[in-house]
Amino acid sequence: MPALPAHGGGEEGGVFHVLVTGFGPFANHQPDNPSWLAVQPLHNVVLPLDTETGGKHRVIKISALQVPVTYESVASVVPKLHLRPPVLPDQVKDDFYRLPQDKGYDFIFHLGVAGRGPLRMEKLGHKLGYHMKDPSGKLAPTVKGPPSDFGRREESDMSVGEQAVERIGLGFDVESAGDTYSVRPSRGFGAGYEKFPDEIYTDIDVSRLVSHLRKNGVEQIYSSMDAGHYLCDFAYYCSLAESKRNGKPYEKDRNTQVLFVHCPPVGQPLTTEEVTEAIRRIIIWVCLENAEIAG
Repeated sequence: MPALPAHGGGEEGGVFHVLVTGFGPFANHQPDNPSWLAVQPLHNVVLPLDTETGGKHRVIKISALQVPVTYESVASVVPKLHLRPPVLPDQVKDDFYRLPQDKGYDFIFHLGVAGRGPLRMEKLGHKLGYHMKDPSGKLAPTVKGPPSDFGRREESDMSVGEQAVERIGLGFDVESAGDTYSVRPSRGFGAGYEKFPDEIYTDIDVSRLVSHLRKNGVEQIYSSMDAGHYLCDFAYYCSLAESKRNGKPYEKDRNTQVLFVHCPPVGQPLTTEEVTEAIRRIIIWVCLENAEIAG
């Protein structure tokens, strides 16, 4: 796992800057989304690290941000969080720990709500397949595939099934009903994300982190390979891609670490306080792990 940078110079020499995000209210989660309820208590919190490197004790400065529950908001807010320095929404920027000029967050940790059950730590985000409307009634952007050459083929050249396979290869979703197929354009990340793969994995060792948490009192948690192809997955892929876009290829340890965890509705079975404590432990593990590597 790439090492988190220790910001050099002055009082920032031993600081890890962490941003935690939760989603805003929607539909069945009024007035507050359970993810935001769990994240909010960590805003402007400073945590010590149980390590000392180069004679300096290190600390973690955490800021918490609420992201509106729409594709448009995610696409607008998340990329700016990965700039150096980050660009925060105007209404909150003066209440966040300030980062040194030309520095980004060391760790951006996203939280979203899922169904009843344990915490779910996601290993990867998906580029395409976002066909559910957000709470505002809007769909994710349409992703245009390359021009097809179907019009230049004789109908006898390809069977209906073969045409369906080719259309899938061009980025379309194909639904079947017997011998007939209907095509709907794929939705997700298109313009500006062409160079990124269909799946992006986090650099964090999710399996090892989950094992650590289970051994240390956080038993209601497991890893997942499916973030849901909805707003949580959309935010996760966006954040993972932007981390790579804004990293320096010749300084791979400079990439911002990114992680997404799904939490259940309050009390199903975890309380808000239990989720907050799990978040705190995850943040400490990620920063401590990287502090030791960097040291």
